[in-house]
Amino acid sequence: MKDEYDFSKAKRGAVASSKGKTRITIMLDDAVIEAARSLAESEGFGYQTVINNTLRHALLGEKGKSAETGHLKKGLTAAELKNLEKKLLEVADEIHRMMEPDARP
Repeated sequence: MKDEYDFSKAKRGAVASSKGKTRITIMLDDAVIEAARSLAESEGFGYQTVINNTLRHALLGEKGKSAETGHLKKGLTAAELKNLEKKLLEVADEIHRMMEPDARP
């Protein structure tokens, strides 16, 4: 170890860049967090990754479109937004079902 270190060119913030991601604060139901954490533990991922992948699949994984594009469709109509809400509820129900002790895939 050195006696002194030069921090004159150091930058504040995250050490690893997170290109393509944005840090946000979001309020989620306790049940959603618990389900994501349980699924994350069983799959070996972080719970935030599980939530991100679930949202990515629900919002971007439409017929024939790649979920890897990273862009949401612009100009959502009220009907499309309602459909997305329905999909998210279905995914949450599926996560809850899979969390049951005697659940089968």
